[in-house]
Amino acid sequence: MNKPFKFKQFTVNQDRCAMKIGTDGVLLGAWTPLEGQPKSILDIGSGTGIIALMLAQRSNADLIDAIEFDADAYEQCVDNFEQSPWGDRLFCYHASLEEFTEEIDETYDLIVSNPPFYSEDFKPDHALRDLARFQDAMPFEHVLESVSKLLTRDGLFSVVIPFKEESRFIDLASKRNLFPNTILRVKGNPTSEVKRSLLSFSFTKTGVEQSELTIETSRHQYTEEYIALTKAFYIKM
Repeated sequence: MNKPFKFKQFTVNQDRCAMKIGTDGVLLGAWTPLEGQPKSILDIGSGTGIIALMLAQRSNADLIDAIEFDADAYEQCVDNFEQSPWGDRLFCYHASLEEFTEEIDETYDLIVSNPPFYSEDFKPDHALRDLARFQDAMPFEHVLESVSKLLTRDGLFSVVIPFKEESRFIDLASKRNLFPNTILRVKGNPTSEVKRSLLSFSFTKTGVEQSELTIETSRHQYTEEYIALTKAFYIKM
């Protein structure tokens, strides 16, 4: 898992990050709506920098900022940004979300986050990984409070969370006047349960567009929808 992950237009090193590149981050980077042509983007809890890099490939945003609290992940993210074709547009801050929110004067047209959550496959000996995946490190309320301050009035917030947290997250967001615009529910194969929800929010109440995505029909046999979503990135798609 420590080998560099090669995408079509960039490579991500991940040997110093507790959280390796996974489907959640790639899905969020590929799916996040860009209809508003955001000029400024913020990635909260960037890890390797994968989501920010994908959005640099997909968008014309002049400014793509990332925040990462873990020192090793921060340094790796900076390296991944510098080695990419979009190094002049990407910048990573070594800060906690609270520090960043208090000190920054910017607001962003698009904010994305693959926030930490408690993973079902948690193993007691992986302390760093558990921290990266454990909600106490960055609880949903804390993320939403910062987003409500850092998002432009007509901006968009895009996030991936466990499906079982979807209704609670929507409820918490509404307390910050953030309302769901689009929801994509993801399952591994046709017979498995929905595992993840990708959601976009704005300060405007709209009708909610809802859809479902199945990743595979069988092992390594990807659905047309999943291929269409990720083929700009994955070399073998």
